[in-house]
Amino acid sequence: MITYVMQNKTPPPPHNHRAPWIWTHTHFNIFVLSIALLLTLFIGSILYIFVTLDIPDIRTLSGYKPPVTSIIYDDRETVIARIFLENRLVVPLAEMPPTLPKAFMAAEDSRFLVHQGVDAWSILRAFLHNVMAGDRSQGASTITQQVARSLLLSPEKTYVRKVKEAILAYRIDKALSKNEIMELYLNEIYFGEGAYGVAAAAQTYFGKSVSTLDLAEMAILAGLPQAPSRYSPFKHFAQAKRRQTYVLTRMVEEGFITAAAAEKAAKQVLLWGATADPTARSNKYFIEQVRSYVESKYGRETLMTGGLSIHTSLNQKMQKAADQALKKGVEEWQERQEAKLNREPPQAALLAMEVKTGWIKAMIGGTNFGNSQFNRAVQARRQPGSAFKPIIYATALARGLTPSTVIIDEPIRLPGPEPGKPWEPQNYDNTFTGATTLRNALVHSRNIVTIKILQQIGVDETVKMARQLGIASPLDANLSLALGTSGVSLKELTAAYTAFANNGMHSSPMLIRKIFDRNGKILEENRPVLHQAVDPGIAFQITQMLEGVIQEGTGKKAQGLPVPSAGKTGTTDKNTDAWFIGYTPLLATGVWYGFDQAKTLGKSETGGTTAAPVWLEFMRNANDYLKAAQFAIPAGMTPFKADSAETLKGEKEKSFWEIFR
Repeated sequence: MITYVMQNKTPPPPHNHRAPWIWTHTHFNIFVLSIALLLTLFIGSILYIFVTLDIPDIRTLSGYKPPVTSIIYDDRETVIARIFLENRLVVPLAEMPPTLPKAFMAAEDSRFLVHQGVDAWSILRAFLHNVMAGDRSQGASTITQQVARSLLLSPEKTYVRKVKEAILAYRIDKALSKNEIMELYLNEIYFGEGAYGVAAAAQTYFGKSVSTLDLAEMAILAGLPQAPSRYSPFKHFAQAKRRQTYVLTRMVEEGFITAAAAEKAAKQVLLWGATADPTARSNKYFIEQVRSYVESKYGRETLMTGGLSIHTSLNQKMQKAADQALKKGVEEWQERQEAKLNREPPQAALLAMEVKTGWIKAMIGGTNFGNSQFNRAVQARRQPGSAFKPIIYATALARGLTPSTVIIDEPIRLPGPEPGKPWEPQNYDNTFTGATTLRNALVHSRNIVTIKILQQIGVDETVKMARQLGIASPLDANLSLALGTSGVSLKELTAAYTAFANNGMHSSPMLIRKIFDRNGKILEENRPVLHQAVDPGIAFQITQMLEGVIQEGTGKKAQGLPVPSAGKTGTTDKNTDAWFIGYTPLLATGVWYGFDQAKTLGKSETGGTTAAPVWLEFMRNANDYLKAAQFAIPAGMTPFKADSAETLKGEKEKSFWEIFR
């Protein structure tokens, strides 16, 4: 009994009832945590897939070819124009000063050399700042992230883009060396004022190459990428200087430079890029002609983004002289005519080219490129008047006439274009000189003699000669050709005269010497294009006759050069066009004055009074082409002097050159 009672009162062990409950709760917590972790991993994976679904492939960086500025050079290899969508010059890191990358690391990313594309501490700092500020004003992009954003992503400020940016930066850091990343950065980043890349920025702000930057200039440039407009030294100099000081201080803190070097750089007086040369406007017609040619041949995209190096024949000294001469001519016209005519001044054009090569050394197509881009030296076809006559006389000599051939200068009546209305042409001065040699007729620009010559030799033969001399414009197949009524361009008529100066060899006018692509591969190399257009003896005879135009004829106002010169005036009906085409043994230059809409230049405004003085003014400044050279006498030429019995009334005794075979 006792045993029974004691057994019934003994309570069960407590742990036999609590153990199952404790085990179940622990497993539940583990289960919940596992589910949460799996969900987190799942959601994270989904988000990662979503973010990286359209992420760019960093392998595209290996073929990095950003838009690069095309550059036009003159004949001395001086830059005269830059053509671009983005003003950028790509320069290898090895060609930059070693201190330059350090300036950018100090300003933008001091841990660039040690992080793996993303700087976690900087991101955390910026995140906390933006959360507290309630905006996204502060970034923490490393240099590698900026490369990713600039080359592979859009600039929008979203957290999704920041995640993509970080992923790409990490991948870039694994794929490229630090030097390769820095080179991409320095060539890509925007510096304000239209400059992309540090090389273009060096030119824009300091007018120098990136390889010659000093510490003070580097610090200015390194401070720009964060806010190019705010820190622009052109717009906000004080802020730019404060930013420069910050960059220099950070460079000292990072051990990149000494405190003494920083202090010296901060005190340095900065010399900004030279202001635009006011005479550079004179280059614009030439540059536009080059631009038009390159675009038509290689395409607009190649020109604007392909980084072409275009080497031209332009001589800037001569171009400026041409601009000044044309302006002076307009001013003198205003003094003579503006009060009488009460109108805007006329337009003007000038083209100068080497006789023996065809290289165009100066070209101006109008008085104001800003008001009119129409190039009157190339695009306009104007009546040349008597400036066309040398082509007719060259044809006459080729057909057997000589400079001493006599033709009667007298009134004539010819069938007109309308029945019953005869054509009665006149000389410019409305006088007639009777018996006249060909030489004197050309020297004094006698219309009647020229018409008679054209009748004798034939219009078709003259047109053929004009084509041989490079005249491509349509020509009237009638006797009015003798008066220069068919429109031609200044360029083609000036080029035609090169044959007279160069033993009958016509030189094709050319602007471009060489074109290189962005890698230095030559795309185009031009050499002088010459062909025998006229017999050398005939060319020399025409030259001697045209020397007389300047010595004693209608071109007297072109006298004054220290070397032999020849040329011809041209004046059209009612003085609407005034021409002078002239040359020395080395240089041919054409000058034209007139209004775009045919209007008179005014009484007495002829090729001899309006254009010839401008030609002389320009040629006096073409020093490289004023050497003591003579027009070469071809083999087979023998001088023949007319005796007194053969000297005609009103003519001076002259030695005529004849060809003896």
